Amino acid sequence: MNRISTSGNYAAVLANLMAAQQRQIEAGQQVSSQKKGDDLKSYARNSEMLTAMHSVQARNQGYLDQNTLIADRLTTQDAALGQVADAASGARQAIADALASGRVDTLVEDMQAQLRNAAEGMNARYGGKYLFAGGQIDTQPVTATSLSDLTAPATTIASFFKNDNYVTQAKLDDATTVNTGVLASDVGTGIMTAFKAFQAYQDANGPFTGALTDAQRTFLEGQISGWDQAQQNVTNIAGRNGLVQRRVDAVKSDLDARQTTMHTMIGGITDVDMATAVSNLQSAGIAVQAAAQVFTALQQSSLLNLLK
Repeated sequence: MNRISTSGNYAAVLANLMAAQQRQIEAGQQVSSQKKGDDLKSYARNSEMLTAMHSVQARNQGYLDQNTLIADRLTTQDAALGQVADAASGARQAIADALASGRVDTLVEDMQAQLRNAAEGMNARYGGKYLFAGGQIDTQPVTATSLSDLTAPATTIASFFKNDNYVTQAKLDDATTVNTGVLASDVGTGIMTAFKAFQAYQDANGPFTGALTDAQRTFLEGQISGWDQAQQNVTNIAGRNGLVQRRVDAVKSDLDARQTTMHTMIGGITDVDMATAVSNLQSAGIAVQAAAQVFTALQQSSLLNLLK
């Protein structure tokens, strides 16, 4: 025969009360976090799969963060290339206007201003580093800033460019690598050659002032095609930069889709069914109340009360 005692009854009821409280706490945590657990022990059967999924998710997020920076860099490059192309177009237009008007009163000033714009574009920076310097990111890639620099003794077009030949690359995802770098010498050689020809003519024949002479007209007419070619070269480089931008955007969209899919797959393992969790919380609350009522009733039916 089992012996019934007050202490034994209290121990049994207290154990039931504590178990009900523990279930209530666990159910409350699931409702508040919307997760089945807070560590891999809660997902023992799927722990290896979850570890692999989180690893892929972290790698994809790393690519996404990097691609955001790459996209910003390419946008800055596009703006800088646009400035260089505009400078070439502006120089060409200044010559065309002089030929149309027959006067060259401001031609030299206009050409000087466009040279300065072109140099500023090729010396553009991103994050404090020169964009078009190749691997020499702390070295200004273009040193010529005035027309007189171009015809200084013992100088060549190549001497005005301080970039090296390193073209930066970026890995957009596990399978995609693109060239993101552009070299100042590739962008500006044609433009600087045209500016140098203009200044060399002045050095040999005197400055452009007043009315256009026949010799000056012949020279300037011969320069138009060179400027068209120089501008087209910059435009082509800008176009290639734009293609890389589109590729980066496409890969970013693909990575976003992968992250969404991965989040859904992980959620299918870790996310709690809220309807079930709320129901469990309510059931646990009722169990706690019931255990507490039994505990109260046991206190009232104590043998000590009967002996009073």
